[in-house]
Formats: sequence, structure tokens, C-alpha cells
Amino acid sequence: MQINKNRLRDLREDNDLTQKQVAQALFVHLTQYRRYETGERDIPLELACQIADFYRVSLDYLAGMSDYNKRIEISELNEEQKKLLTNYRRLNEKNKIRINERILTLLETQNKS
Repeated sequence: MQINKNRLRDLREDNDLTQKQVAQALFVHLTQYRRYETGERDIPLELACQIADFYRVSLDYLAGMSDYNKRIEISELNEEQKKLLTNYRRLNEKNKIRINERILTLLETQNKS
């Protein structure tokens, strides 16, 4: 899996960890981990999942596809949030865009108040 090497390094540094500590936690050789972090080697999907779990982030964040670095656990959502998510997922792409635009407009209005 193509992981954003800067994200991998930044996550490690933000958590005040050494490459050796992360390698040990993931049960990989230090040299191999260094190659992942420098982008010399692609990270296998299974290991990418372990890294995401280790840092509690999404695979999208690791891959650089999202800037939101906190993974949301379903168990953390209340019933209203679960219902909103379920309904959102049922929308077609056009309506998802419209909903997101409305949310941004509401947030802007809310912030001005």
C-alpha cells in the first residue's frame, strides 16, 4: 500500500517515538521499518492496518487521501450520529455534495453568530 512517508514520520515524531520503538511495536526489523518510512519500500496492506491501529488513524489518512487524522469508532457515536451517517451513506453522490455544501454554509453562519 502506498503510504505517505511524511505522515508516517510525522505520526511517529508526534508520539515522541523512535523508529526502533515503532519497529518493535509492529514486530518488524528496524531496517525494514526505516525503508517504509523513507518510502524505499511499499508497506503491505496488513502492516498498514496495524500501523493505523497503532496510531488510531484511518488508512485514508496514512495514504494522504484525507487530512482528518482521527479515526471515528462506531461505538463512540450516539444514536443520532449513527442515524445521520446511515442516511448520508444512502444518498447519491450529487446529494452528498449538496449536503456537504449546506453543512459548510450552516457552519459559517453559526461561526458569525
